[in-house]
Amino acid sequence: MLTTLTTGIMNMVFFLSVVGLTAAISIVAVVLLMLFLITKELASASSSGFSLRIAKFASVGILPLVMVFAVIAFMKIVEVLA
Repeated sequence: MLTTLTTGIMNMVFFLSVVGLTAAISIVAVVLLMLFLITKELASASSSGFSLRIAKFASVGILPLVMVFAVIAFMKIVEVLA
């Protein structure tokens, strides 16, 4: 009986830690996406070579972060509907 209770508590703690980790990674991904988009817009507004290189560098990270954002949004919609 004690073993079953201990296993159940350990599984619950593990589940809560995974959910917390997922939420933290989601927040970091969305913040990074916002920073990359802001950086690209500000850098592309200037005409210097350095700022254009920064805008091009920021463009590389935007697509993967948009895909992560789409997955996060889809999972939140599924969570609400389920």
